[in-house]
Amino acid sequence: MFIARLIAQRFLLALFTLLLVSFLIFAVLEILPGDVATRILGRDATPETLAALRERMHLDDPALLRYGRWLWGVLQGDFGQSLVSSRSVMEVLGPRIVNTAFLSIYAFILYVPLATLPAILQAIRRDRPVDHALSVATLVLLSIPDFLLSTLLLLTFVLLIPVLPAMSTVDHTSDFMEYLRATTLPALTLAIVMAVYAVRMLRDNLIEVLDADYIRMAELRGVPAGRVVWRHALPNALVPTLNVTALNLAYLVGGVVVVEKVFSYPGFGSLLVDSLQLRDFPLIEATILLSASVYIAANFIADAGAILLNPKLRTG
Repeated sequence: MFIARLIAQRFLLALFTLLLVSFLIFAVLEILPGDVATRILGRDATPETLAALRERMHLDDPALLRYGRWLWGVLQGDFGQSLVSSRSVMEVLGPRIVNTAFLSIYAFILYVPLATLPAILQAIRRDRPVDHALSVATLVLLSIPDFLLSTLLLLTFVLLIPVLPAMSTVDHTSDFMEYLRATTLPALTLAIVMAVYAVRMLRDNLIEVLDADYIRMAELRGVPAGRVVWRHALPNALVPTLNVTALNLAYLVGGVVVVEKVFSYPGFGSLLVDSLQLRDFPLIEATILLSASVYIAANFIADAGAILLNPKLRTG
């Protein structure tokens, strides 16, 4: 009961944060200079056509009323129409969300072993040459920006070892293997960037847990070393790392912007950049709100996971 109440509180806080973000998104775009009707019809539009469009789009209504109307539409899954293509926002977003979701899942699958295995190896071989070598490699990768890491991977696996495509171009006709091959380099880039942040923390947490009394007792009782690490040490060491993982999940939404542009991947991030350049406000509102939703959901999942994995909270 105590755990359920804590999770419910986190969930309500997440909903309130998302509501606040939606208001801020609408307010920021509202105060930007320029008129929506003028942006749609162009500067040569007549006052009559501008007035007719403003009336049709309810642009003369109070801002709070328009925000409430927009929010109600969002709750029903209606994000409005794109100002550039005159298509439904969800019709434009749908394929891009699918592409980015595929890339993100692929990157997260690669991230788990890239973050876990080096940390375990460093923890059980602490202060030895392999630990020092992996620490140096982690620090070097931490200092490399996304676009440079993408470029280095391109040089390695496109020019030096030509096994992967330079451009990750896919469409609705591409099959699973084509998606997999096209997204390997961008997914590997995202996975490496995320993993280097988690490896160091997980290593330190594992060392602390491996020095705990109950781990020493398990070793003295003859429990196999692999079982000690995977069944007893690793689950307890993961709790502080969950917040980093949540931030990494949120990074998948923001970080794909650069990576998708480098690899010309038609995903959610590149669409956000394009909509900002074209000042397509309904599309900007939808993309930012969905990005914020993923970020908030990732943090909520991390909080809930920490509560469920914390023995003190499980016992009330």
